[in-house]
Amino acid sequence: MTPRYYAAACQTDLPRPRSREEIAGRVDHLLGMIDHAVVGYAPIFDVRLVVFPEFAHAAPMYETVEELRDKLAVPIPNEHTDRYVAKARERNVYIQTGTFLEVDARWPGAVFNTTCLIGPDGLLSRYRKVNPWLPWEVHASPHDLPGYDEPMFPVVETEIGRLGAAICYDWLFPEAIRALALAGAEVLIRVSAYMDPWGATPPMDWWTLFNRARAVENMAFVVAANQGASAANYPPFSWPGGSMVVDFDGRILSQADPGPGEKIVVGPIDLAALRAERGRRRGHHMLSHLRTEAYTDLYARPIHRPPGRA
Repeated sequence: MTPRYYAAACQTDLPRPRSREEIAGRVDHLLGMIDHAVVGYAPIFDVRLVVFPEFAHAAPMYETVEELRDKLAVPIPNEHTDRYVAKARERNVYIQTGTFLEVDARWPGAVFNTTCLIGPDGLLSRYRKVNPWLPWEVHASPHDLPGYDEPMFPVVETEIGRLGAAICYDWLFPEAIRALALAGAEVLIRVSAYMDPWGATPPMDWWTLFNRARAVENMAFVVAANQGASAANYPPFSWPGGSMVVDFDGRILSQADPGPGEKIVVGPIDLAALRAERGRRRGHHMLSHLRTEAYTDLYARPIHRPPGRA
């Protein structure tokens, strides 16, 4: 185990691609940001985790699933994830990729919004967004596919801790992030494209609110990378960045200044401190105090209503 290291939350401000042929150029740029984070801070500390935002490779800019499949979606693994694996080995880092729009032959007709955890040993997991931002996002949720049999909330054991990721709107659902924590996650990774006015600026600032709340209620570190694109690059919204690292007591360890623009913010991940606190605390230990059987009736019947159904 690496008991202490730094994580880099990287936000981007790039024009959105209109075809999958443009994704390689985005990957070129993101690989360069990994080099900047690792090499730039090497004299001071080791950056071992690098996180990118939602839509870093492609945004759901077309209105139909058919157009997304035709123009932007890619299978995973692919030549881009291969390049991330090579960079992870070169720099000895773990990379939570920005999202891809993904197709999978097992689920014909579906497009997933997917982020991958990649390390020196290869592609370790992929997380498909469970809660698309309705009604604007038309990609599929694994929850809605009959017979879906892959883990919806994967957590991976690594030398830098147990890592689990979820995407943007997922974080407004405490159950989604609790699922990662109950699977053992110590570092919760948020890959996000959170727009104004709910982003990292007052008076709303849901971005900071939910990142801190999820850290506290799950006693885990949070590394959250938010999209920093201007309205000109990713219309119709502006994307306020504010990428951050939060500790298990909800303290903001570092945060990029709110506002569009490419930025890298780094913060410490102290696994030894986290594990000591999880083992020592008797108060304010929600994971330990959770009475799951008290809540089983809450979800005894389906609540989710598909779009367009009252």
